[in-house]
Amino acid sequence: IAVFFLVHRVPRVSCVNLLPTKKNTAMDSRLLPLPTTMSALAPVHQVAKMSAFSVLEEARKAPSAPTSGFGYFARCALAGAICCGVTHSLVVPVDVVKTRMQTSPGRYNGMLDGFRRIPKEEGAMMLLQGLGPTAVGYFMQGAFKFGFYELFKKSFMGLFEPETADKYRMLIWSVASGSAETIADLALCPMEATRIRLVAEPSFASGFLPAFSRIAKEEGVNGFYKGLGPILLKQVPYTIAKFVCFEFASRFVYDRVDKDSLSSGGQVVVSLGGGIFAGVIAAIVSQPADTVLSKINQEKTDDGVLKAIGNIMRRLGVNGLFLGLGARCVMVGTLTALQFAIYDSIKIAFGLPTTGGKK
Repeated sequence: IAVFFLVHRVPRVSCVNLLPTKKNTAMDSRLLPLPTTMSALAPVHQVAKMSAFSVLEEARKAPSAPTSGFGYFARCALAGAICCGVTHSLVVPVDVVKTRMQTSPGRYNGMLDGFRRIPKEEGAMMLLQGLGPTAVGYFMQGAFKFGFYELFKKSFMGLFEPETADKYRMLIWSVASGSAETIADLALCPMEATRIRLVAEPSFASGFLPAFSRIAKEEGVNGFYKGLGPILLKQVPYTIAKFVCFEFASRFVYDRVDKDSLSSGGQVVVSLGGGIFAGVIAAIVSQPADTVLSKINQEKTDDGVLKAIGNIMRRLGVNGLFLGLGARCVMVGTLTALQFAIYDSIKIAFGLPTTGGKK
């Protein structure tokens, strides 16, 4: 966060002044006066003594960046890419256990047993299986999801009068987040197929790139996108629940507490709490599709993907579709809370308002 603050808040020394001109072709000290240099470096010394929240507070008090245009949505996309890439990478061990519980029913007696047995039987590094495709896939997915969500939300809100837009805000949040997630899943699906194959079948390939290459060679595009249906059934309801619940929770708080009266740290705490609430609800809503997704990448789909999905659902039953729900609630609740906390922290560092509230 301090790096983002420095990049966007430290006074610049214009590179134009460093270029030779007809009047002055020599590069000497007169082109870069010492006071200018020292004034540019002064904030670096100050930031070194500041806490993370202090840095964010200084960034929040600075003049706000525009909240429209390509620059705004590009900043939101970058913040979304970072928060999703980092958080999904952090919970890879939980995701490995959850995927194993779904693909090998009855093998593990719960989440803790999975954490105990997988390192013991297959080595500690097995808990990081699929880290490569997870990091790459969710970095791309986060950029599209958060960037397009902010774009669609602002665009859809602008189609109506302020009173009408506020009245139907939950519908607008739902359409905006669902549309953004649909686009994001096209980038995520090949990486998710590779990750699941590596976790479910460790002998399939030695790593991310070999697994990706083997799927491409043996199964073609269908090998990457045969899970697109289940991933949309999982991710779209998940993302709608995630954003709507988060916006609702933060709006609930900011309707009772003036948002501008809160410090940057206070606003990040609101984002953290709203993320926990949104994450747990979203995990429950999307759990059946998540189980089907884990299974579909092990299934033969010669007779069609829809038939394979039907076979999986009949074989598992209602209880089977909720295998690993506890592990997924822990993972998604933690992940979503961290996502929104990181996302809004980066937005503050960019001089943008945090998510939620009427503003």
